[in-house]
Amino acid sequence: MAAWALTSAGIQAAAPATGWNLIKIEGRDYVSLDSIKRFYRFDHMTQSAGTVLLENSKVKMTLKLGGNECLMNEVKFIFSHPITAVGDQVYVSRIDLSKLIDPVLRPSFIKNADDFHTVVLDPGHGGKDPGATNAFGTEASYNFKVATLVKNQLEAKGFKVVMTRRSNLYLSLQERVNFANAIKESAIYVSIHFNSGGSTARGIETFTLSPPGIPNYDHDFKEADLQSRAGNAHDSANIALATSVHGSILRRLGTNTFDRGIKRARFSVLSGVRHPAILLEGGFMSHPYEARLIENPSYQAAIASGIVDAIGKYRFAVGRTATATQN
Repeated sequence: MAAWALTSAGIQAAAPATGWNLIKIEGRDYVSLDSIKRFYRFDHMTQSAGTVLLENSKVKMTLKLGGNECLMNEVKFIFSHPITAVGDQVYVSRIDLSKLIDPVLRPSFIKNADDFHTVVLDPGHGGKDPGATNAFGTEASYNFKVATLVKNQLEAKGFKVVMTRRSNLYLSLQERVNFANAIKESAIYVSIHFNSGGSTARGIETFTLSPPGIPNYDHDFKEADLQSRAGNAHDSANIALATSVHGSILRRLGTNTFDRGIKRARFSVLSGVRHPAILLEGGFMSHPYEARLIENPSYQAAIASGIVDAIGKYRFAVGRTATATQN
């Protein structure tokens, strides 16, 4: 079961009777897993061989001490800071709780996740910028094929869909951002890409904008990382949308798909867009097996259908209908 399955029914939290157990670790606020267990009504918490499991009838959360990976219903999330033990208590950073765990577990509580009917699709690269290439084709071409499949399916469901490019056209990153921000009604933004990284790198990954104070994934901290960007107004909606898309694609692709996780980065198209926004990397064109998959129309269709499924589920989960159902 993918992580987004938990949001269809939602989790109605009750404030813990004894409050949040907060401590400072290396100057950062951390929250105990005991507090999280109470607040989100997990029935069980067990610890064995450096792994902690929180579980109830809808959600299974697995965390490994000293690492920054979290599995929620078998979907991988990359935390901003390590999971840490102090004495007999286990803690996660407060920013990971507020910017990742809470929006995933309580999407209908996201304050500025407005109802929407418009979807902006951004097929990455194009024109003089082919993106990643291999013996079968160019990333720009695959991005456009998948985006077109998504567009057709969403329009059949009644969504308004606009694409940053409708042909093999070059657009700068800023032009893509400007295009999205020219849309004044409530909308979401999905940038579609395929990856490159050597013959052994493989799998799918989904990016959201790093919150202020959090560096790009796999990069050292810089002073500029403290600055808030336009896209940070939607930090919670971003992670909820990413969860829906990532989990839905994993379900469509099946158990053989390598899950690289939901990660944070400060990509230009995520930093500047004033709508909930994510960037999907649908596999590695540099991997011998995945290159052949990406060329396969059935694989492209599975990616597209996963995105379409996810957008409908996300819209329900953050909408007034879901809130009314939970309250």
